[in-house]
Amino acid sequence: MASTNLLGFDYGEKTIGVAVGNTGSSQAHPLTTVRVIRGQPDWDTVTRLIEEWNPVALVVGLPINMEGNDNPVTPRARKFGNRLNGRYNLPVHMVDERLTTRDARTELYNAGVAEKRHKPVLDKLAAQSILQTYLSEQVEPKIESD
Repeated sequence: MASTNLLGFDYGEKTIGVAVGNTGSSQAHPLTTVRVIRGQPDWDTVTRLIEEWNPVALVVGLPINMEGNDNPVTPRARKFGNRLNGRYNLPVHMVDERLTTRDARTELYNAGVAEKRHKPVLDKLAAQSILQTYLSEQVEPKIESD
């Protein structure tokens, strides 16, 4: 099977983190952030990313609380996923994003990045974590035979 690209998104009300991943390597990498202006993502930037990376599918983080219920941002993230599907006619997979931002923040602390420098990279690292979760779940476990 040929490897293909996917784009992952960490939806936020001010910025959206974006990551790219490949099914061949099963690895995701932080890419960029997209600004949200007056509630609207910068669709021109999203379009350029889709044209550049030619993904076969898109992955959007689904923000839910620790009990598994929706939070105030959940409907907006779903709407963003639906709009991606409608604009680009690509499959959109929603992935539980619990703890991805916390994990990204921990990664930055461990790397020695000053807290005031976290915001510019936090969203794209969270997007990487979301996409990596999706890619890892797609890898079929190998079954050993006797």
